[in-house]
Amino acid sequence: MIINTGGRTDTVQYYSEWLLNRFKEGFVYSRNPFYPSKVTRYELTPDKVDCVIFCSKNYEPILDRLHEITDRFNTYFHYTITAYDADIEPRVPSCDKSIETLLKLESIVGKQRIAWRYDPILLTEKYTIDYHLKTFDFMAEKLNGHIDRCIFSFVEMYKKLSVNMPELKAITEVDKLTIAQCLGEIAKKYNIHLQTCATNGDYKKFGIYPSGCMTLDILGRANNINFKNLKHKGMRKNCNCIETRDIGWYDTCPNGCKYCYANSTPQKAIENYKLHNQNSPILLGEIKETDIIQQGNQKSFLIEDRNLKLF
Repeated sequence: MIINTGGRTDTVQYYSEWLLNRFKEGFVYSRNPFYPSKVTRYELTPDKVDCVIFCSKNYEPILDRLHEITDRFNTYFHYTITAYDADIEPRVPSCDKSIETLLKLESIVGKQRIAWRYDPILLTEKYTIDYHLKTFDFMAEKLNGHIDRCIFSFVEMYKKLSVNMPELKAITEVDKLTIAQCLGEIAKKYNIHLQTCATNGDYKKFGIYPSGCMTLDILGRANNINFKNLKHKGMRKNCNCIETRDIGWYDTCPNGCKYCYANSTPQKAIENYKLHNQNSPILLGEIKETDIIQQGNQKSFLIEDRNLKLF
């Protein structure tokens, strides 16, 4: 089984103490987002978890103690660093600070376990195609040789974006082709493996690889382990990622990113953040007497013997 720590919220940046407590105690509870009274317990032990995937925009809060997890588990890290300033990502560190932190992360886990996410790509009066290309080139030069790959995607036009981002401009197919071609050229210049995930459009002619961002092939090569050749449907449309179990919760990320799909509103996330207890077995609030708790099905995807790490 693959554990995802950051698909629903930036757990590393805002809930790192809780996350470390969960791995220390060896279990976690996760609510079903469609049926909140249904709660699943997952064992967080090397014999039950094949790999732990992290997704964050700021790894600084956990760096000093990250070894508590990496010493025991196979891991992979997605680090989102975009072109946007505080007008779009209010509580995300600057580009320069983020690059500095990524290099610190690399010194701990190695470049083979780090994917730089430059997504989502969106357009406004300020964030033009030219702005993106200049910023991407700057970042690519700095990150060259320090990452496993770069993943990009175009913003998905969720209904709430019309409210949260009225300044958003539509990205045409011509825009996408122009951006993809130029990103491909920049990635080639800096010898960066560039790919999409869950994105419509074929950009292979620009040297851009269609793939999932959390495939067993990527995770296996990063950790020198072998997974079974499994058939699966992906996590969503146009997605080739292996199924994971997310231990976070929606509407809990205080970053306040305007394009966020995981928050209904930034205000709700900040209010929910106040309900967090770092000693609770569940991210938001507490387990209730009315909750229906079940044990998670934690089947391994690994071939034969697990390449477990020692405690």
